[in-house]
Amino acid sequence: MNARIIPEVNFVELTDSYKVSHWKQYPPKTSKIFSFFESRGGRFPGVTFFGLQYYLKRYLEGAVVGRADLEEAEEDFKVHFGGSDIYNKAGWERLRTVHGGRLPIIIRAVPEGLTVPTRNVLMTVENTDPELPWVTNYVETLLSMLWYPSTVATQSREMKKLVLRFLKDTGTPELIDFKVHDFGFRGSTSVESAGIGALSHLVSFKGTDTFQGIRVAKKYYSEAMAGFSIPAAEHSTITSWGKDGEALAYRNMLEQFPTGLVAVVSDSYDIYHATKNLWGEELRENVLARDGTLVVRPDSGYPPDVVHKVLEILGSAFGTEVNAKGYRVLNPKVRVIQGDGIDYNMIDTILGRLKSVGWSADNVAFGSGGGLLQKVDRDTQMFAFKCSATRIEDEWHDVMKDPVTDPGKRSKAGRLALIADSQNGALEYRTVRKEEASAGGYENLLRPVFKDGVVLVEESLEMIRSRANVV
Repeated sequence: MNARIIPEVNFVELTDSYKVSHWKQYPPKTSKIFSFFESRGGRFPGVTFFGLQYYLKRYLEGAVVGRADLEEAEEDFKVHFGGSDIYNKAGWERLRTVHGGRLPIIIRAVPEGLTVPTRNVLMTVENTDPELPWVTNYVETLLSMLWYPSTVATQSREMKKLVLRFLKDTGTPELIDFKVHDFGFRGSTSVESAGIGALSHLVSFKGTDTFQGIRVAKKYYSEAMAGFSIPAAEHSTITSWGKDGEALAYRNMLEQFPTGLVAVVSDSYDIYHATKNLWGEELRENVLARDGTLVVRPDSGYPPDVVHKVLEILGSAFGTEVNAKGYRVLNPKVRVIQGDGIDYNMIDTILGRLKSVGWSADNVAFGSGGGLLQKVDRDTQMFAFKCSATRIEDEWHDVMKDPVTDPGKRSKAGRLALIADSQNGALEYRTVRKEEASAGGYENLLRPVFKDGVVLVEESLEMIRSRANVV
């Protein structure tokens, strides 16, 4: 007996199980469902919207269902729901035959890379076939996953703003693009999350060791090379020489990579001994003679203390100069990267410490793994996808939730638009009803990006980066 070949994705099953029954639950004669996606608040005051183009092209573009998908779903759901026949066979068959397997919805969204204050609409979804209103919220599950790339993109942009502030105060702002490096691949939950998460970081920075982000950029955002890296040691390549061979391991790194940047983890035994006696004495002339920069990497201990002390040791060994802003900068032959325990708060703490004792932010870069790609969830920016209007027969009705137990979850009502308005000379984004935007002559910043299986807008990473740019 041949086992059934299970496809990677069956779109009919790409939703929460309970949504399979929702076609039976809307009021009679419902013909349209209008829903929206927003950040209801959270850690940062604005959200950098990113990732929709990936999800549209990866999962929604073209014909997403065929006869085999419908048959598989019918069989699976019957068992999954204990024999109950709640699967909308006729509805899905209409989608397959009338629409050629393409989703009859229209998605409008803000441009990717745009940062919008929280509590504003970022995207709306509405069905285009009045016979299939349930399709709108059937895609909620998938499209709500935009919380992840948008949250990572938001956090990375905030990291960039933070580091840039210290660079402006103490050093060279032009160095910003490579100040936070992505170390997050191994800590991600899947190859897919690593790819889209890494690319979200690359909206604001250009340093990464998560190559899957580059692959996603190439395939979905027309960017041949989105990020860059350098030769770097790990503990296995140092400790394999043995403790007595630590200096030989370091010397080998200098000889194998005689030019450019090279990063060497140096805390396998004693970071201070390695910095002072090995890099600063035994190998000092080799470092100075090399055509490039050695980046010393601590990887344990309390980062503000360790980074500060390592800089002091390197400064004594290799020399420093005081820049025009009055802060110390190491000999350009040496720098430091801290790659352990790094998140937004720790970057702030480290750079704050260094500034307080007269060290420029030019001297240090950061590698972040779990703090960059994993220490976030949907509640970090409180993302939600909610229905705000229904059309029953020919009349539109407002829809909202307003729980007495949590006023913060009160949702918006009506068909929504996002406008930019000048208040007190500053540009402000506001969510209004579509009819209010039209009556006031405002442009709806929510552009149609997808309709009936066709992606209407495709943008390059370069364009998105320019939109997200921090100045």
